[in-house]
Amino acid sequence: AALHRVTPLVRSEQLSSKVKCDVLLKLDCLQPSGSFKIRGIGHTCQEAISKGAKRFVSSSGGNAGNAAAYAGQQLGLDVLVVVPSSTSEQVQTRIRTLYGATVEVHGDAWDEADKYAREIVAKDPAAAYIHPFEQATTWTGHASLIDEIKEQLDGQKPGLLLVSVGGGGLLMGCLEGLDKHEWRDVPVVAMETHGADALFKSVQADELVTLPAITSLAKTLGAKTVAKSVFERAKGEKERIRCQTISDKQCIETLQTFIDQERLMVEPSCAAALSPLYDDGTLFKSIGIDVAKLQGPIVAVVCGGSGVSMGALEAWQAQVGLGKSQ
Repeated sequence: AALHRVTPLVRSEQLSSKVKCDVLLKLDCLQPSGSFKIRGIGHTCQEAISKGAKRFVSSSGGNAGNAAAYAGQQLGLDVLVVVPSSTSEQVQTRIRTLYGATVEVHGDAWDEADKYAREIVAKDPAAAYIHPFEQATTWTGHASLIDEIKEQLDGQKPGLLLVSVGGGGLLMGCLEGLDKHEWRDVPVVAMETHGADALFKSVQADELVTLPAITSLAKTLGAKTVAKSVFERAKGEKERIRCQTISDKQCIETLQTFIDQERLMVEPSCAAALSPLYDDGTLFKSIGIDVAKLQGPIVAVVCGGSGVSMGALEAWQAQVGLGKSQ
């Protein structure tokens, strides 16, 4: 059996009335590991076991690490999660205590933690390497999101899909799912934040760009380079995949409003995908989307995030100058 839950697809009354179009929220924030990641990572872990893996090694400063640890716990295998020093104590503690995995801190950024994780796996034939976003099995697992949406909409095609992009795994999975159901004409809005916008910058430059550092507070969007495959898709299908970025401040404003209206807590990384629904229509216009002409509902993937708490929210608000007094 799959390790992920079938999550609700719910209509947002507030957003539907604001945008003047049905807006449906796919609530992957309700996954057992806190985010959509368990879909793909769970599938990859199950595939690895079928090939003889006896333990998992993951490199993730956040949601993928949580998902790998949860998968290992469910499947009865030991998990080592290598995280960079930028990973919060809260996240490290959750991985250790809630899922019983071993956490090792290595390097300042994910890329360094990942290199170290690969070195460990290279020396241990029983270990399976679990990449946060780049494995084809992971994309196939994420494609289950579209399978569910199709069933929940009774086969009705969405007019538009909104997703956040970190390394590009969720986007690749959604594209795979849309292709599978012959929904290739559904435009996908791929959102990033300034300072974590490796896909947007790559598409603009027409080559794979590596960011010098992740400067956005949306740390879980923090891949300095996106998966090569996702860049090639975005570059080759510009009509279908609309890339855009927002500031950290816009992101936190979106997050605040979303929490107030929908009463759900998510990470800034997730709020990035929702941001075009909360501004005055400028973001949609900037990428050539006319909401009035959409042939079906807008589906926003609420991808979740395990690194959210009241304390974290207050810290993010302070970072962008949105305190309690605003």
